[in-house]
Amino acid sequence: MKPAGIAPRYIVVEGPIGVGKTSLVERLAERLSGRTLLETADDNPFLADFYKDRRRSAFQAQLWFLLSRFRQQQELAQGELFGQTLVADYLFAKDKIFAYLNLEEHELALYERVHALLEVRVPTPDLVIFLQANTETLLRRIHVRGKSYERELERKYLESLNTAYTHFFFHYEASPLLVVNTSDIDFVKRPEDFEDLVKTIQDARAGTRYYVPRGSKK
Repeated sequence: MKPAGIAPRYIVVEGPIGVGKTSLVERLAERLSGRTLLETADDNPFLADFYKDRRRSAFQAQLWFLLSRFRQQQELAQGELFGQTLVADYLFAKDKIFAYLNLEEHELALYERVHALLEVRVPTPDLVIFLQANTETLLRRIHVRGKSYERELERKYLESLNTAYTHFFFHYEASPLLVVNTSDIDFVKRPEDFEDLVKTIQDARAGTRYYVPRGSKK
């Protein structure tokens, strides 16, 4: 069992678009003297078309993400995974969230066959941090970061995605899970919020836990 007070070696930060995954990953890696593993979403040549016409470009975009993430995970597995703390901004298994939300039945059947072949060769995280936020907060953060292709994102789709993430992680049991509602906390602008979360991460335990913000603790 991992001694108390020692951060997990392989941490994954997850959550819907705009929740603040990458910002937290970068801060955690710096704080824990680790390195980052960042998803290359902006390199997906089908992504802009997907936001304009999801039905037409969903399958191409989904397969590109699946294979790109798998390639990164294979490089991770072949390297010295536990030589240094690693903090990633995506969980390989979450790829199915988008697949079930966006693909047609015949596309999903093919996707499932490919995914099943790949997932058995992917390392399992020591801890997954699931960041939550309400849809209004996500929309506001997406607007602030100003990625051009995300301007096509519909509120209805974002709500569906948010719900799908919550459902997925409600049933997630593959790793210890820490659920963090970010609607009323700010890990970037309020250092005390960040440091309090770090303490919780260093005390990670098996099962699912819900982060209680510093000001709410009794």
